[in-house]
Amino acid sequence: MRPLSSHFAHDALHILDSFLKQTKKARVFRRAQAVRAVVAGQTVTAVSATFPFTNSALRKWLKRFARAGTRGLLDRPRSGRPPQVTSEIETQLNLLVDQDPLEYGVMHSQWTCRELASVLSQQSSVSIGRESVRLALKKTR
Repeated sequence: MRPLSSHFAHDALHILDSFLKQTKKARVFRRAQAVRAVVAGQTVTAVSATFPFTNSALRKWLKRFARAGTRGLLDRPRSGRPPQVTSEIETQLNLLVDQDPLEYGVMHSQWTCRELASVLSQQSSVSIGRESVRLALKKTR
């Protein structure tokens, strides 16, 4: 099978290398690695055997990269309920975790997700559950 490197700009490898250094999300990083391997000259079949992508999924990411550059490798917005924990609340949460819970009237020296949710709800006037706090912490820490 022939490599697909002819479909990409001459500086595509350089663009992907700098994107790989900047990206923080694991899913996007794997996509960029797989696309980079194909751009470097490997076949789609060989790359899909190495990475957790089917041939059709890898071709989809290659087409998106060819059309939109590195923006094509990012996750698109998903349908459904918007997240309760916004980036501002995540920032508040990360600041709150580093503080002493005793200063907020908590009876223990370590935070629990329920206590973090309670304090965050009081500070931000947005009702946040302990599971939302747990997922936000899992994502950032």
